[in-house]
This record gives sequence, structure tokens and C-alpha cells, in this order.
Amino acid sequence: MLKIGDFSKLSRISVRMLRHYDEVGLLHPCKTDNFTGYRFYSEEQLMDAGRIAALRDMGFGLLSIADMLREEQPELVRERLELHRKELQAQSADVGHKLRLTELAIARLGKDKNMENNYGITVKELPARYVASVRSIIESYNYEGRLWHYLMSETKDQGMQPAEPCLAFGIYHDREFKEHDVDVEIQMTVSGSYTDTEHVKFKEEPPCLVASAMHYGSYEEVGRATATVAAWIEANGYEYNGTMFSIYHVSPHQTQNPDELVTEVCYPVRKR
Repeated sequence: MLKIGDFSKLSRISVRMLRHYDEVGLLHPCKTDNFTGYRFYSEEQLMDAGRIAALRDMGFGLLSIADMLREEQPELVRERLELHRKELQAQSADVGHKLRLTELAIARLGKDKNMENNYGITVKELPARYVASVRSIIESYNYEGRLWHYLMSETKDQGMQPAEPCLAFGIYHDREFKEHDVDVEIQMTVSGSYTDTEHVKFKEEPPCLVASAMHYGSYEEVGRATATVAAWIEANGYEYNGTMFSIYHVSPHQTQNPDELVTEVCYPVRKR
């Protein structure tokens, strides 16, 4: 048997924490001297101590660890670990997103005072176009890719031909920003005649006058472009005349590098 100090050294768990584990019923000493109160542990308990330490390092709480140590079916333990892995992956993605935003904020310090100079605002007539369209309520803007999947998978048997030039659009129909259940439409210009599918509708879009700006880089900074165009519209005698949309000149389908993305932010406008 091992005294608590020796067990602490071998298990790399502090004496204070071993006493706490005893109090909460997670790891009892195999023997306690009734006269001195000294705690003694067996060498076999080092395995349990190792499992406890590993699970704590993974982020499990003591109650969860106790449940897992008592569980005799490995498959149920595996399910708990798989669920925990998914939770950690979600947390990691969230932290990565916040880190990128922080890095972008640091990089653009002092540059926002002249945003309009960073974006060339253009007013132009977007011609009439024939498009393949998918519109749906999706969980959030991050799920727009699902609509593109519908478009491509449901039309693959029709030999759909892209127009020249082929333009890809993301159109945002909600009157206000929403975090969930967003009304999004995607369009791709095509030439020829095709049959509607479950999700894909083919239609003519009329010409429209737009104020637009090109944004080069990650979508996480595209708000700077939209803010710049909105301010330009207000300052130059125009007013909004339709739903804001984006044209994806270089999209995630074409590159995995967010710095290579090219997005044209467009607001339909008319003169006041």
C-alpha cells in the first residue's frame, strides 16, 4: 500500500485533490487508519487515478467522471466521449472564429477612417438575366451551401449550361438581420430552357440599377463593404430600391483560402 503522499507523487494528483475525491466519493483510499486518519492507497488504484486525471484534462466534471468510471458498458462510455468530442469541436470552431475577428480588428486599426477610399463604389445597370434559383428558410447564413447543393444535385441530369458570363448570387430577403431562420435565395445565370425541380426554379430577372463595391477577402469583413456602400447611397442622392444581394466572383467553391474570395456587395437603388 502507498501513503497518500507517495500516491500523490505517482498519480500526479495533489494531496488536497485526493482528499476532495475521497469526500465526493470519486476515489476512496483502500484503507484509512482509524487512529491516525492516514489514508492509504493500493498500487491498482493508480489506474483509476490516471483515468480520472485524463477525463479531467478532457474537460469532464467530477459528476460525469464518476458516472463514467461506474459504467461497465464500453459502448456507453464511447457515446459519452463522442458527444464530448462534438461539443469540443463546436467550441473550437467558435474560438477560432473569434480569434480571426480579433486578428482582423488588430489589422485594420486606424484604417476605417477612410473606408470609402478602400472601396470603389460603382453605380451600374445589371442587365436582365435568366437564372436557376433556390430559395429557402435556413438555420443561419452559414448554411447557404446547402442551397447550392440543391441547385447542382437536382439539375445534373438536365445538362444545364451556365451563361456567359456566369454569375452567382446570394440574395437576402429578410427586412432585418436575423441570427436564425433566415430567408435566403441563391441564383446562377444560365442559358437554355430547363424544367423546375423540387427546390430549383428557373425564371427571368429584370434589369436593375445597383450601387456596388468589390470586397476582397474573408466574409467576416464583408460588413465593412456593405457599410461603405450604404453610407455612399445616403450621401449621393440615392435610395434603396430592392433587396440587397451579393455576387460571388470567387466563391468558396473555387478556393479554400478566404483571402482569395471576391464578393461584390450590391444594393438596388434609384435616384431620390
